[in-house]
Amino acid sequence: MRGPNETRTERARTLRQADNDAERLLWRELRGRRLNGLKFVRQLPIDRYFADFACREVRLVVEVDGHQHVGSDYDRVRNAQMAANGWTVARFWNSHVLHEMRSVLETIVAIAEGRLNEPVVSIDLTLVLAS
Repeated sequence: MRGPNETRTERARTLRQADNDAERLLWRELRGRRLNGLKFVRQLPIDRYFADFACREVRLVVEVDGHQHVGSDYDRVRNAQMAANGWTVARFWNSHVLHEMRSVLETIVAIAEGRLNEPVVSIDLTLVLAS
């Protein structure tokens, strides 16, 4: 019988309670369809990973990372796995979310609308397109 996976549900709940300032601020902008009517959820399980924020409608994952993620092989594998599952992954730095929120939101909208449709690896954004 298929039903909720209690272990994953509990893990997602724990992750939501442990979010940082940047994640809390971004969630205020994304929740309740506040960003161009897009419905985002927090800590969505995708394969064996949990997405910080995800919009199922456009299959977009938004991650907010601290500097401990610089050059992370784990994140590269995670991005590739999510992309292989049909999700586009956008990674922003905490500091960018905290200090350049408008730019972050405009970038998320551009990705969702398909205006930003090339992979990006820059100082403030990593964009991995769905496979």
